[in-house]
Amino acid sequence: MKKIGFLSFGHWTPSPQSQTRSAADTLLQSIDLAVAAEQLGADGAYFRVHHFARQLASPFPLLAAVGAKTSRIETGTAVIDMRYENPFYMAEDAGAADLIAGGRLQLGISRGSPEQVIDGWRHFGYAPMEGESDADMGRRHTEVLLDLLRGEGFAQPNPRPMFPNPPGLLRLEPYSEGLRERIWWGAGSNATAVWAAKLGMNLQSSTLKDDESGLPFHVQQADQIRLYREAWKEAGHKREPRVSVSRSIFALVNDLDRAYFGQSGKDADKIGFIDEKTRAIFGRSYAAEPDVLIEELAKDEAIAAADTLLLTVPNQLGVDYNAHVIESILTQVAPALGWR
Repeated sequence: MKKIGFLSFGHWTPSPQSQTRSAADTLLQSIDLAVAAEQLGADGAYFRVHHFARQLASPFPLLAAVGAKTSRIETGTAVIDMRYENPFYMAEDAGAADLIAGGRLQLGISRGSPEQVIDGWRHFGYAPMEGESDADMGRRHTEVLLDLLRGEGFAQPNPRPMFPNPPGLLRLEPYSEGLRERIWWGAGSNATAVWAAKLGMNLQSSTLKDDESGLPFHVQQADQIRLYREAWKEAGHKREPRVSVSRSIFALVNDLDRAYFGQSGKDADKIGFIDEKTRAIFGRSYAAEPDVLIEELAKDEAIAAADTLLLTVPNQLGVDYNAHVIESILTQVAPALGWR
């Protein structure tokens, strides 16, 4: 059976048409939407992370609040840009958020996406080593984080500490058992999906990826998932990996839905350049009556291959409308996709 959650980019704007006109609006409504989604039976509440933008940024206060306000739903990110992160401090933050949530944190991380500013990670105090790209730096930070999350001691204790120490080398605290197995990598290419599999991370694949074959987006994404699973098996990991894909899906069940998204169903895949070197393919949106949606989504090879589907939600339309969007999918579409 599939898991289905929502993914919010956490936009806000002072426009009178927006229900989120400030950062406070977005943060508080994100918590409320997670609570509402749990009550509706959804499996996950995930949040995007962008720096230097009117969107959600530092995720751990929000994740901790969602974890404290809910009891069952997974809480997570998709994704944290590791070029900006201190892996040591991040391990502490993630451990605390996971303990508050009772082991429900699903932490999506990645090299990051095109940014609002030039080399924004430099303002955070990070710079690639000689001969290293910023993407290499993000992956290096990731490998340090994964090592820390194993929970093994590495720091020499002070012989005259302020408080008594346990014997041996010390690890970072608080430590949350099992979090290492709930780290996901947001892969934009086939190669990084294979790299993530070798390191034992779950896979997140979004609504865009490198255009590596010219085939339709969902076919390329399904190929990426297949390569990931093959690499996972070759690496000899003992557990089964998880794979999520993101989609913009809207069931048109009333006049307001049709006013907002009635034209979205005519979308097709788009090709563009996310930087001067990288040609990317952007997946289409889906918007139709529930019976039509079921037929269209049944043809999406990547949704079929994934175990988790994240629904991107228009958070600026407010909690009530987004809860309606989620409920419409869960009740009228999701059972036909393999959801309970």
